[in-house]
Amino acid sequence: MGTADPRALWERVADDLRAEINRGDLKAGDPISPEQELADRHGVSRQTVRQALQQLTNEGLLLSGRGRGRTVRSQTRLHWQLSHFETQERHSAEADAWSNGVADQGRNPHQDVTVEINVPTPKVAERLGLNQDDLVVVRRRVRYVDDQAFQLADSYFPESIARGTLLMQPRDVSVPGGILASIGYPQIKIVDEIEIRMPTKEESSKLGIAAGTPVAEHVRTGYGEDGKPLRVMITIVPGDRHVLVYELEAQ
Repeated sequence: MGTADPRALWERVADDLRAEINRGDLKAGDPISPEQELADRHGVSRQTVRQALQQLTNEGLLLSGRGRGRTVRSQTRLHWQLSHFETQERHSAEADAWSNGVADQGRNPHQDVTVEINVPTPKVAERLGLNQDDLVVVRRRVRYVDDQAFQLADSYFPESIARGTLLMQPRDVSVPGGILASIGYPQIKIVDEIEIRMPTKEESSKLGIAAGTPVAEHVRTGYGEDGKPLRVMITIVPGDRHVLVYELEAQ
């Protein structure tokens, strides 16, 4: 007699579907068969199938869409080269460093930009070395890749630096070397902080983030030639769409 399968019934269903995805029988965007059809195929209850599908959704293999069942989740990610991102040679007259990096991967970028003048949050004020009465110019961007919202990127500048410059224009502005360098404030040093957390309700809505998907909050502070901070950029990055890449010299 053969050894009994030690797996629970829902695990067997999940393993079979996972194997179909890994083999490529089910591709990104393909719909998963209805629960009753899967139950009949495997000789189990719909509740067992539902448990298997939830497991695969938790693993990031499936997307659960309202009213249209589950589909196979794309695993194609954008490689974000953070060690080269924003270097002056990556900016051009046609596109900024981010757009050029997306286009280099054969994908289509665009950005929606709005500009505000606000009192900085304590987090921003601390990194920019500002007092509570100082103001900041905020360039808020929703960054799209192939018409899908991919990132929320808010850049904060001391109002004294940004006043009367291209930074005040509520549009996607690109200049060779980057805007800060073009107005006399080149970034000489950057400090990155990355925090992994669950998205807020607003972030999930704006970026269409699937339930259970974490985000990386990338905070970059740029410093000028005198060592003073020039800008704080806070970018929200869905964890299922990005690979964050750094290249560092080993000394």
